Amino acid sequence: MKLETIQISPVNMEERKELGIRSGDTVRVWVKIQEKGKTRLQAFEGLVLARKHGNEAGATFTVRKVASGVGVERIFPLFSPIIDKIEIIKRSRVRRSKLYFIREKVAREIRRQMRKMKMVDLSTKSDIAEADRMKKEEEEMLKQEEENKKEAELQQVEESEVVEESGEIIEEVKNKEEIEK
Repeated sequence: MKLETIQISPVNMEERKELGIRSGDTVRVWVKIQEKGKTRLQAFEGLVLARKHGNEAGATFTVRKVASGVGVERIFPLFSPIIDKIEIIKRSRVRRSKLYFIREKVAREIRRQMRKMKMVDLSTKSDIAEADRMKKEEEEMLKQEEENKKEAELQQVEESEVVEESGEIIEEVKNKEEIEK
């Protein structure tokens, strides 16, 4: 008499039990997705927040990832045939079995970062305005220098004319003094 094992699920249940997924692990879950009659694999990588119902048939685990700045959580049945494979990328030592507090913690950090970004944006705008103002001042200074140079050249030309005229006047005065003597 042979003992035949009855396969209830297409999933290798022993292999999944031995994975030992715990909260705090970073996992990559390869999910089978059917589109237009074709099946493809899509990776869902994130932090395991919770593991529920042990190793029984209805066991689940919750994975959280941040996609495009939005937190996405997905609950996977451990023995689901939709899951092609589960890779444990990193194991972290945590002191809680359910890491639901991560949701609020991440939200607080994002809010803090947004506040910093707003401050940076404000300073950036004022920096840009300051740079524009400085550029305008430099342009005005250059224009002023050019005008001053032109005025100085005009004054030099006028002074040379005056000197020439005064030289002529001096010569005339000398000529008159010589004549008077």
